[in-house]
Amino acid sequence: MTDEIFDIVDENDRVIGRRLRRDVHRDGDKHRAIHVLVFNSRGDVFLQKRSMSKDTCPGAWDSSASGHLDCGEDYDACAIREVREEIGLVLQSAPQRLFKIDAREETGWEFVWVYRCESEGPFVLHPEEIERGGWFTPAEVTQWMAKRPQDFASGLILIWKRLHAV
Repeated sequence: MTDEIFDIVDENDRVIGRRLRRDVHRDGDKHRAIHVLVFNSRGDVFLQKRSMSKDTCPGAWDSSASGHLDCGEDYDACAIREVREEIGLVLQSAPQRLFKIDAREETGWEFVWVYRCESEGPFVLHPEEIERGGWFTPAEVTQWMAKRPQDFASGLILIWKRLHAV
């Protein structure tokens, strides 16, 4: 994982170089990521509890699937790849784009496209990435975040607030 190479980007999300993952995270270089929120037909959202071995936000609850873009990869291709790798969901096309967040401290200096799709599961969770997962109503997530924000990855808190600001 620490030998991954990321595209680094400028303030306009244009690629300006490549660096090792550990250096990007250590130095706060801007880079790219996606988050996918998977909802079921009842409107519940599937969240994952990140593995304790993750280098950022270990043990925190996070989006259904998330991850960094590989060098040269576009956002849509990454969204398809990450849901397959992390939760075993195979998509034939990119999920619905919801909004983009500019790189900032809460995202770990990542430009993030947030996606939404629908699935009933069940999912096959990647054991090195995810400790466990569960379905939650949006109201449960909102109340939980208000009471215990420390349980969540900061990026998901930002995404959730923006998702429900409409």
